[in-house]
Amino acid sequence: MSQTTLIAFFKYTGFVNKWQAFTRMGMPPIQQKKVEGLTFFKPLGTGSGNGFSIKPDFSTYGFVTVFNTEEEAKNFAKSEAMLQYKKKAVNFSLVYMKTVKSHGEWSKQNPFKSSVKFDKTKPLAVITRATIKPQLAHKFWKYVPSVSKSMDSYKELVFSKGIGEFPLLMQATFSLWSSADAMMNYAYQNPSHAEMVKKTRELQWYSEELFARFEPYKIEGNLIPSF
Repeated sequence: MSQTTLIAFFKYTGFVNKWQAFTRMGMPPIQQKKVEGLTFFKPLGTGSGNGFSIKPDFSTYGFVTVFNTEEEAKNFAKSEAMLQYKKKAVNFSLVYMKTVKSHGEWSKQNPFKSSVKFDKTKPLAVITRATIKPQLAHKFWKYVPSVSKSMDSYKELVFSKGIGEFPLLMQATFSLWSSADAMMNYAYQNPSHAEMVKKTRELQWYSEELFARFEPYKIEGNLIPSF
C-alpha cells in the first residue's frame, strides 16, 4: 500500500488542558523510532483565524505524520499515543491523505511521495511550509493579514489553519478545498494571494520552503467539516 499522510487537529478548553497540550509540544508521546512505519513527524501549534496569524491559538494543537503504508497509519490512529491527544480534547479531526505532488523541503527533506494522480474534480488539501529569514520576518508579517482575510469569501474553502513549529519563523498553512479547481481559482485569481507570491519571489524571504498537494480521502472526528 502507498504512503499515507495524517494531519491532526485537537481543540481544548480550560487552562489545565490547554497547558498540558502546550507542554506536549515539547514532549510529544509520539517517538518516531518506536512507531511502526512512521517516516516523518512534526508537532504543531496553530495560529488564530483561518490562515497565517501572528497571534497564537492556545486552544488548538496538532501534528503531521507520514507512514509507509495506509495500514500503519490506521494502526497509529488507534494507538495509545493518539489517545493521549484525544482524551481531553473537546473536538478533533484526523485527515487521511495521499500525496498528489510535493516540491521543496521541510527540515532538509521532502517527506511526501506522490502516489495518486491529480484530479481537479476531487477535494484537495494543501500544505505550504516555510522557514522565514529572521531579518525579513517583519516584512513577511506585514503582508499576511490581507492574504488571510482574502480567504474568508471563498465558499469552496472547507477548512484552513495556520500551523507551525516555532512562532513567527517556522510557519505553515493547511487548507482543505472542495475541489482542486476551487483552490486553483483562489491561488491564481485572488489579488492578495498573487501579491504575496510576487513579494516572495522578489524578496526571497524564505530560507526553506515546501508546497504539497494531497488527495484527502477520509476524515475522522468533527473539528473539520466533511467534504
